[in-house]
Amino acid sequence: MIFAGRFAGKVMVVTGAAQGIGAGVAARAAAEGASVVLVDRAEFVTEVEQAIVAEGGKAISICCDLETYEGAAVAMAKAVEAFGRIDILINNVGGAIRMRPYAEFEPAQIDAEIRRSLMPTLYCCHAVLPTMLEQGAGTIVNLSSNATRGIRRVPYSAAKGGINGLTQSLAMEYAESGIRVVATAPGGTSAPPRRVARNAEGDSAQEQAWMAEAVAQVTDSAFLKRYGTLEEQIAPILFLASDEASYVTGTVLPVAGGDLG
Repeated sequence: MIFAGRFAGKVMVVTGAAQGIGAGVAARAAAEGASVVLVDRAEFVTEVEQAIVAEGGKAISICCDLETYEGAAVAMAKAVEAFGRIDILINNVGGAIRMRPYAEFEPAQIDAEIRRSLMPTLYCCHAVLPTMLEQGAGTIVNLSSNATRGIRRVPYSAAKGGINGLTQSLAMEYAESGIRVVATAPGGTSAPPRRVARNAEGDSAQEQAWMAEAVAQVTDSAFLKRYGTLEEQIAPILFLASDEASYVTGTVLPVAGGDLG
């Protein structure tokens, strides 16, 4: 369902916008009037830009690595350069790289999980603040996960727990500056096959078995006993980003079929 004009006059930055939830959020926000800045390290993010523009929307794409602070700073600077302001930031970058018992993780693998699923959000929140403080207004929507309680992905769970803490503390610290900070906590979500592998090294037969255990746990823990759809994740993200949620801040909204994480 499209709410025509809901984001008219708004500039929205969407990270991880090349595919999945991020691409869907960007496309729908553009259809609802937003000028959208698509940020991803995958070069095919330009395809999302082209599709939005073809439908009459306003969009630019920026290819950079948000696992570095420089990447986050460049993304926010280019967004302001293009549109003059940033009203909404959707922090969507993240995702478990490996699924295995915690005792089986190597130290470098633990670091990689934290770097992918916590640092881009931490960096982007910091990089966007000067612009939002100057404006005296802004909304940040972070994507957490109900996997803060789950098996076979403890480092990822810790990263998403960090996003919950970041959301709540940042909301408290900057409420008087007119900045809202909220999050959704998606559960398992059905999506098209990834165009960039989750784990570039590939999964062994044992890792595939551990992943199957995690998938079974996610489904069993959900009251609705199924994965959600992309649209079921996109809708609450955009509600929280909109002025309809103007009295909501510091909240982490579970979107996981009843599993609160």
